[in-house]
Amino acid sequence: MTTAVEHTDVLIMGAGLSGIGAAYHLQRAFPRRTYTILESREAIGGTWDLFRYPGIRSDSDMYTLGYRFKPWLGEKSIADGDTILDYVRETAAENGIDRHIRFRHRVVRAEWSSADNRWTVLAERTDTGDTVTLTAGFLLSCAGYYRYDEPYVPDFPGTDRFTGPVVHPQFWPADLDYANKKVVLIGSGATAVTLGPALTEQGAHVTMLQRSPSYIISAPARDDFALKLRRRLPPRAAYALARAKNVAVTTAFYQLSQRYPASVRKRIRGWQERWLPPGYDIDTHFTPSYNPWDQRLCLAPSGDFFRAIRKGKLAVVTDRIETFTETGLRLASGATLDADIIITATGLNLVAFGGIDLVVDGEPVRLAERMAYKAMMLSDVPNFAYIFGYTNASWTLKADLVSEYVVRLLRHMDAHGYVRCMPVRDPSVGVESLFLNFNPGYVQRAANQFPIQGDRAPWRLRMNYLRDLVTLRHGSIADDAMSFERAGQIERVAARD
Repeated sequence: MTTAVEHTDVLIMGAGLSGIGAAYHLQRAFPRRTYTILESREAIGGTWDLFRYPGIRSDSDMYTLGYRFKPWLGEKSIADGDTILDYVRETAAENGIDRHIRFRHRVVRAEWSSADNRWTVLAERTDTGDTVTLTAGFLLSCAGYYRYDEPYVPDFPGTDRFTGPVVHPQFWPADLDYANKKVVLIGSGATAVTLGPALTEQGAHVTMLQRSPSYIISAPARDDFALKLRRRLPPRAAYALARAKNVAVTTAFYQLSQRYPASVRKRIRGWQERWLPPGYDIDTHFTPSYNPWDQRLCLAPSGDFFRAIRKGKLAVVTDRIETFTETGLRLASGATLDADIIITATGLNLVAFGGIDLVVDGEPVRLAERMAYKAMMLSDVPNFAYIFGYTNASWTLKADLVSEYVVRLLRHMDAHGYVRCMPVRDPSVGVESLFLNFNPGYVQRAANQFPIQGDRAPWRLRMNYLRDLVTLRHGSIADDAMSFERAGQIERVAARD
């Protein structure tokens, strides 16, 4: 006897912010279509459930990080991780999405069969080790691009000599006692900028050790404009206006940074001179070698990072590590840093689509040879889409647009009787890195593991929400790059279809 393999119309990988949002769009558009969410961990929330370090929060405002369809009603615009997690879980529960999630199911392989026009997906039960097989008509990856099981930690000399705890924020121990302790925090990215002031609030004496500076700017933790709108307008109207305002502001700041980097650098320095103590060495500690938005800017809500410096609770040291010692660190300059605890906020590892093996008709998909179509599908991979958020704006802005596009795509296929859709790569399109003009270390380390992009639309990645809004929400589904197939017949569909 053989057991029939379960089939679902759409299989979603990941029950984080993207996966829950995608499920909402799908079930609202297709109430009779089946979908299943496979989540490798034991809870909803993805990043917001995994990271538990002190002070964990958004580095985007919640009026754009929140879903378009669910107004953010919290008091803070820059919200803490627990509040964001509650928001995601509430969305899943009130829409019945949680009933479609299978926890502890890690997708390891997905194989497309053109003969059957379906995916066969193999998942491993992380609690029992058993394997589960499902088939699906469409596969949507909402797994993000962070590797959850392994952070990035450089091979520091002498690590084993240090007698105190060495902690990476990705695996924060719940019982770590850091009150009134000397803490050396290695790193200068968003995690370090979040952790530093949060640790000082519990009495820790923090030294942030950075190899090179990042851009750090302050923004209000509360959005007074949004709160005023909420008192005068219905929640959805107030939310939509606050969202539009914040999109406009962040887009304008990014475009100014790209076009007039010297002016923006000067403006940021002027802000920092007001936030930091008189005579502070901004050139050494807060002046990066790159231009604004070549890497993501770090956000300090209501200037908490700068306030901790002014109060003498947080010090910044710019130097390189020579070695760990029994009592702390010895630096390349010859200086030493004593520590009771060392925190390695040294970054994350990236992995595409949760590290699954993608196979099309028996041939492994080598991602570095596939071109990203509209930054959400892969060339010559049928019935597959993915969500990667913006690097210069809120993740959910892109997630909502991709989910809406997938809905439009499935409706187009239903209307014309198509069973397969696939972007077909044009060999005349030039090749560029997917992460062109964005160069943080974690991206550089993993760039060759991701798809490539083209030198023109629809193969070119655009970090511009307003342009994507037109293309993905209102643009034509059928174009010269997309092929569609009815059962038994491949048909290239012109844009007029």
